[in-house]
Amino acid sequence: MKFVVSSALLSSHLLNISRVISTKSTLPILECFLLELKGNKLTITAADSEIRMETFVEVADHEGEGSLAINANNLLDPLRELPDQPLTFDINDETLEVYIYFHNGKYNFIGLKGEDYPRPRELNETALSLTFDSQILLSGINRTIFATGTDELRPVMNGIFFDITTDDITFVASDGHKLVKVTSTDVKGDRDASFILPKKPANLLRSVLPREENEVVVTFDENYAIVKLSKYNLFCRFVEGKYPNYNSVIPESNPNKATLDRLDFLNAIKRVSVFSNPSSSLVKMELSEDKILLSAQDIDYLTAAEETITCQYSGTAMKIGFQGSFLADILSNIPSLDVTLELSDPSRAGIILPVENEENEEMLSLIMPMMLND
Repeated sequence: MKFVVSSALLSSHLLNISRVISTKSTLPILECFLLELKGNKLTITAADSEIRMETFVEVADHEGEGSLAINANNLLDPLRELPDQPLTFDINDETLEVYIYFHNGKYNFIGLKGEDYPRPRELNETALSLTFDSQILLSGINRTIFATGTDELRPVMNGIFFDITTDDITFVASDGHKLVKVTSTDVKGDRDASFILPKKPANLLRSVLPREENEVVVTFDENYAIVKLSKYNLFCRFVEGKYPNYNSVIPESNPNKATLDRLDFLNAIKRVSVFSNPSSSLVKMELSEDKILLSAQDIDYLTAAEETITCQYSGTAMKIGFQGSFLADILSNIPSLDVTLELSDPSRAGIILPVENEENEEMLSLIMPMMLND
């Protein structure tokens, strides 16, 4: 088996799928890339026990067909240091010896049998397919993934929940302290369905979707999904378990509302948070008719900060506390110049809404309050 491929093209594709490979794999062959040549199409695969990602590269001067597994480090590490140039792969199909020739040198090593590499599982007959504009899928992941949890005891919270109906799709993420919900009417299912996309495959999609110009097809059954892009296929197992009823935690009656400039609010939160207690990151907000007084203090180090920002506020004067870092995360991921903060009372969750939503999209963020001592 023999072929020629651009070193820069090969390196970029290998880097994108290399994030799949786990350093703790119990199968040595999963520390390898699988290379499969058919005609002028080279398919490269990386996998762990839960995820599989394929990418496709066109090659030149190809001879023969076949498959081979190559240790990931043997490919990635040298390619990082090579300037862009043609690479000639010459593989002995019987001995599995690999020679890679380039402008002024060569590498050689022994590969493993491609037939020993795990194969992807098949979806069952009840599988449902959804077609996404690539930027809608990217937006849904980007705006929610920061709110996913990290608690190993509650794995269902550690991914993005896709709630699909015949009218729309809703992306939801929550760690129990904050929640983000993004609903798009541009994508809908043939029937109601749902799944929890784990954080690792979600981040893999984030790395390749910005350059995807075509539509993305997501096909899934009860436990598994295949995401097909023009140059990549992603196979992944879902997080098992039932996602909590996210609508039940969203307060419906919020008579106190403040509308303010998102960036002014965000930057003030960041500045004031510097002076909060590191263990709590508590920022206190005092809302009145046309302003919000932000304050934080760290009694241990005798530091404190106050800052006033203007707003349009309708409701009763109130004091409420939030974790500054969570509030900053939410504000950083809202695509709107202005936001509305809706509150009921200091013991209930606050709602943050963009004043201007994207077309055919609605976004809602929720943040739980913190106890105030005064």
